[in-house]
Amino acid sequence: MGQSPRIAVLVPCYNEAITVAKVVADFRAALPDAEICVFDNNSRDETASIARVAGARVQHVGLQGKGHVVRRLFADVEADIYVMVDGDDTYHAASAPALVQCLREGHHDMVVAVRHHEAAEAYRAGHVWGNRMLTGFLSWLFGRPCQDILSGYRAFSRRFAKSFPVLTAGFEIETELTVHALELKMSVGEVDTPYKERPEGSFSKLSTYKDGFRILKTMLRLFSAERPLAFFGGIAVVMALAGGILGIPVILEFLHSGLVPRFPTAILSTGLMILAALSGFAGLILDTVTRGRRELKMLAYLQHRAAE
Repeated sequence: MGQSPRIAVLVPCYNEAITVAKVVADFRAALPDAEICVFDNNSRDETASIARVAGARVQHVGLQGKGHVVRRLFADVEADIYVMVDGDDTYHAASAPALVQCLREGHHDMVVAVRHHEAAEAYRAGHVWGNRMLTGFLSWLFGRPCQDILSGYRAFSRRFAKSFPVLTAGFEIETELTVHALELKMSVGEVDTPYKERPEGSFSKLSTYKDGFRILKTMLRLFSAERPLAFFGGIAVVMALAGGILGIPVILEFLHSGLVPRFPTAILSTGLMILAALSGFAGLILDTVTRGRRELKMLAYLQHRAAE
């Protein structure tokens, strides 16, 4: 039996002075041998100093946004297993060993903590519905079922962490983490965990509608990048149908009388058909580029040894 894996608990924080000490203490109790790393993202309160006093390794990230923080924490921390959790004390630290066990025994590259809340205050109005909508949409787009794509509580293999190219800057990062795993056909596990409301005096940085819209835009952008043939091919089909519906009466009239009385309609129909052809060809070309990019991601992934 080999030596125990090195485990790092990664805690991205922004103005979490009220909760960060408890998060550090709870995860130290749950994973006694793990290194607790708090990445402070320009907090205006005492988050960094409180985390340091609590015994965590503290690092500052200058670029604002959770995506920038995740990029740094995966790059700067060396471990075999990474457990990432928000610093707001809403996640169940005692479930961390279950996430690590699922990752190791299932030989997964990512394990997602699927949140189950009992108190109504755990989710703000619209968040449950929004999460279900986005999760269902992403599952439909990429053809693999997911339960909670927006969970900020996850465990990762070293292979995943060191081969993940972070592109987003903000709270869309959870969506990008999921898409990266789905695209490379990585093994993904899920563990049910309790989820609670924020402690009194602690406030969420999420905006229900603003961040939901940003996540939806990210999903569409990722779909166009990862499934360009389906994305641009769909646009081509819609344009071709519209062009055909507009053009058929014009063609029939021309065959009957030899005249084109609706010249603007003929121009519009022709333009739509040309755009449909261009969109279809763009999808074919970009699909080839995407396949090459996916192969490079897979090669980067395979450069790191599998977890034991």
